Amino acid sequence: MSQINFNSTSSITATDLGPSSSLQLMFAKLQLELSETAKSQALERMESISEQQEEQKLVSSLLNEARQSQADAKAGVSAGSESVTYSNGKTEKNTKNCTLMSKEMVDYMDKNGLAYDKTGNDYNHSEEEWDVAIASLEARLEELGTDTQQQMV
Repeated sequence: MSQINFNSTSSITATDLGPSSSLQLMFAKLQLELSETAKSQALERMESISEQQEEQKLVSSLLNEARQSQADAKAGVSAGSESVTYSNGKTEKNTKNCTLMSKEMVDYMDKNGLAYDKTGNDYNHSEEEWDVAIASLEARLEELGTDTQQQMV
């Protein structure tokens, strides 16, 4: 009887089984090969789902941050001395009745092509300007949730 390698998927041919092998043995070996392939595909899918769930946590955190920043802008809370240096090298400070997007939020939104208000060509957002970023993050979170559910099925 030939040895079966469970660590890799390879094709079994009739020559691997030998001339004296029974049809039942050939069928059993093919079933083992198919089950190994299904197992590796399931593991890949589970890894993908896990990565999407991590991204969902990040988006949820950014969404909470955006909502809090919007509330702070509405309340007129802004630290005049707070400044942020972004990936593009731009450094900004809060202005009155506005709050700054965090570097992490800007990077994530740019990376994923999410919309946010670019009025004034800055990352300072008033209460109304936060609506665009919040809507984009909500849509992304919903999209990730739907994708995860479909993959789980």
